[in-house]
Amino acid sequence: MNTHKLDCLFKPRRIALIGVSTNPNSVSGKVLQNLVGGGFDGVVYPVNPDREAVLGIQCYPAVERLPRVPDLAVICSPAEQVPEQVERCGQAGVRGVIVISAGFRETGAAGRELEEQLRQVKRRYETMRLLGPNCLGIIVPGAKLNISFATGLPKAGRIAFISQSGALCTSVLDWALEDKIGFSYFVSIGNALDVGFGDLIDYFGDDETTESILLYIESIYNARRFMTAARAFARSKPILAYKAGRFPESARVAASHTGALASEDAVYDAAFHRIGISRVDDIGEIFDCAELIGRSKMPQGARLGIITNAGGPGVMASDTLIAMNGTLPRLAEQTIAELDANLPPFWSHANPVDVLGDARAKRIAKATQIVLNDPNIDAVLVILTPQAMTNPTATAREIAKLAETNAKPILAAWLGGQTMREGIRILTDAGVATYMTPEQAIRAFMKMVERTRNLAMLYETPRDLAVQFNLDRAALHDEFIAGAAKLAPALPEILCKQLLAGYGIPTARPLPAATPEEAVRLARSIGYPVVLKINSPAISHKTDVGGVILNIDDDNRVAAAFEQILHNVKINRPDAPINGITVQPMIGAANAVEMILGIKQDAVFGTVILAGMGGVEAELFGDRTIGFPPLNERLARLMLEGLTIWPLLNGYRGRPPVNLAKLLEIMIRLSYLAADFPEITELDINPLLVTPAAVIALDARILIDPAIRRNAADPYHHLALKPYPEKYIRRLP
Repeated sequence: MNTHKLDCLFKPRRIALIGVSTNPNSVSGKVLQNLVGGGFDGVVYPVNPDREAVLGIQCYPAVERLPRVPDLAVICSPAEQVPEQVERCGQAGVRGVIVISAGFRETGAAGRELEEQLRQVKRRYETMRLLGPNCLGIIVPGAKLNISFATGLPKAGRIAFISQSGALCTSVLDWALEDKIGFSYFVSIGNALDVGFGDLIDYFGDDETTESILLYIESIYNARRFMTAARAFARSKPILAYKAGRFPESARVAASHTGALASEDAVYDAAFHRIGISRVDDIGEIFDCAELIGRSKMPQGARLGIITNAGGPGVMASDTLIAMNGTLPRLAEQTIAELDANLPPFWSHANPVDVLGDARAKRIAKATQIVLNDPNIDAVLVILTPQAMTNPTATAREIAKLAETNAKPILAAWLGGQTMREGIRILTDAGVATYMTPEQAIRAFMKMVERTRNLAMLYETPRDLAVQFNLDRAALHDEFIAGAAKLAPALPEILCKQLLAGYGIPTARPLPAATPEEAVRLARSIGYPVVLKINSPAISHKTDVGGVILNIDDDNRVAAAFEQILHNVKINRPDAPINGITVQPMIGAANAVEMILGIKQDAVFGTVILAGMGGVEAELFGDRTIGFPPLNERLARLMLEGLTIWPLLNGYRGRPPVNLAKLLEIMIRLSYLAADFPEITELDINPLLVTPAAVIALDARILIDPAIRRNAADPYHHLALKPYPEKYIRRLP
């Protein structure tokens, strides 16, 4: 998008305040006071047809009666008047509108209808940009511009803060004023009818005064725009997010394994990782992380060296580091020898390096330099506690000097109160991120490590397809959907496996049997042992209702298993329609790993793909990762590396590794199936049997919604990350 279109919101010279009140304690009264009292050197036009002046400033009856067309109109009128006021602004040629008024979709059905009216008005004026409705407004401290009803103007800084919650904005502002945290921009987007996270990330990404971007997210309305914007700037400008609503009580749990595993919050988490956003779990942590991640020095890994003048805080830091999957490395022999030569005999002789309580500034600095030189160390945390021989200010000066000349990042935790404040100021001024506790420092460090890891994925867009599709995928899609539509939503296993096979995914093909005699005949033709399964579109988890019997090795057992399965299902699911039984070969292998692969339509991010531990315990252990189709080999491998069972796949305690090349190929094939079929709302392959020799789908289930239609103009409209056109995809033999 053309980010300059938002200049009307953030760099206005003339502002119309529509619906202004003479009550200084009203929302509009506060906005007017902030505008005229904050130091804004532009022109403010109060608009109120019933008043001659407000705060001694001349009022105008309507926006079209203003002496000059304003760059920005701020609307504080009652909600029912807002669509008309926006219409007037559009007709008058106003380019920017902020709707502070509440009373829209957040209030219920009537409010949703009113917001739709507002949306229709906005669509008639394509060049107009609208922020809100139901928002606190915006603050640009560097321009002394406060277009909000919040109290106080924070100092100018390098952080852009974007929030969906106006109430949180006021709390953060109060906190920032107390802690002297500066902002380049402070934005409340409210209902985000037009301007949303993606637009603002684009704008602040190009802004020279902004070095990092903080987000408070309740929900995303345009996932593709959001992810595209974040990917474009996350490498050069750190983006951190706090996502509210991680455990919604009303979350609907889908019937399939995939639906249960790919919860809304897990998809958000995967999206943040994919686009390089660092997620924080504590809103108080967000500024700590922003301060550290905004530094130019980034660690190459999670190996942290710890210098401390007290044993206890060093242990606290170590515990937190290990709990967060960081690394407390062993010091190199050369490092140990140098520390022995420069520290008293009773130092800890390990990492953390306890330089003892009588350490003066020079000793602490020397130990820090030695550890920084260690090839096993990616960053150093210096922890200082107030002790009799300690000079926090002098130590801070020494550490600040080291930070200027070392490529590896240095963090500091100055524990204490009054005696530590001058040292903290010195470190902060020198660009050393400084914290009040070791735990704070470790959490921030691990976010920095996470950012380093995530940046590697930012520009991974599927280009090289290491598989070849010897089929017309568009024709297969149309033929399959035409036949499947009449069977929707749940498709029979036979049809599901036909589709998988069409995409080159090996399957254990089931054969339908209506009678015990037919099942015996099929078992003989397949060859023993075999598996019998219930054939019912209404049953997702066949094992749960006694609908699967494995390892059947003769005719008599086939006939008995047929009757037993029907009996089990009639007891456990008397409502389920039964289409008989399916017979398929019993496939087992030594050193096999059961996995699950799945596809799910997420309400926010569209189609996602899931990989994880499979079998009947899939939901119990919840070992899964989520990706965004289509995948390439690197993205698929990163998904696997994120699983707890990754060591099993790679070979563990004498077990041979599975066929990773084939597994990656299957994941890529499935991801292109996901890209080609927007009608698929859920798909399970569980279990997917992965062995040292082969990979095969033993069971599969697909739910479709034939009401979903492919968009000819954008066939990948259901994907949050649009893939490259087919002509850019290289097929390898």
